[in-house]
Amino acid sequence: MCSRSCARCLGVTLIPLAICCIVANILLYFPDGKTQYAQDDELTQYVWYFTGIVGGGILIFLPALVFMNIGDCGGCCGNEGCGKSCAMLGSVLAALIGLAGSGYCFIISALALSQGPRCLTVLGWGYPFADRNGKYLTDRDSWSVCLEPAHVVEWNITLWSILLALSGLEVIICAIQVINGLLGCLCGSCCNSEDYSMNA
Repeated sequence: MCSRSCARCLGVTLIPLAICCIVANILLYFPDGKTQYAQDDELTQYVWYFTGIVGGGILIFLPALVFMNIGDCGGCCGNEGCGKSCAMLGSVLAALIGLAGSGYCFIISALALSQGPRCLTVLGWGYPFADRNGKYLTDRDSWSVCLEPAHVVEWNITLWSILLALSGLEVIICAIQVINGLLGCLCGSCCNSEDYSMNA
């Protein structure tokens, strides 16, 4: 497959993943569908790291747009292949930005899942699962310790798991483009001349 066509396909794939990350992160601000917990600052601390909005979202739009609109930088010294290699090298740099953003989202999501939600218990507001190293994830009976917000454990597990999975896919896609871009830069694109003239 042409390295530039592959990059465009990867870019198209990143867009819905980034949008879903942003939506999942926003939903974390409204456990039980209410705004009062955000207003009272009773949300898990990791929500305020904006992992899905910035890491898995905004920082992913840049490489996605670069991949989708990849072109030539222009030939150097009359060498057309130089421009093609330059464009692929630019996609590698964009992919590294995407790797940083999606990696950030992945790590924070894993930490948030391990810590568990902040909720109201009989002892007051806190993190009742923080010292359990994520073992609460499979112990549904322990979830009832959270009195407010309603169903906050399920809410957090679902949304943080979605962020974890989506950012994991973004990491894979960006890593693929790093390899694809390096191959395209070093070995030259396999696209024929008609493909380049159509996308010039």
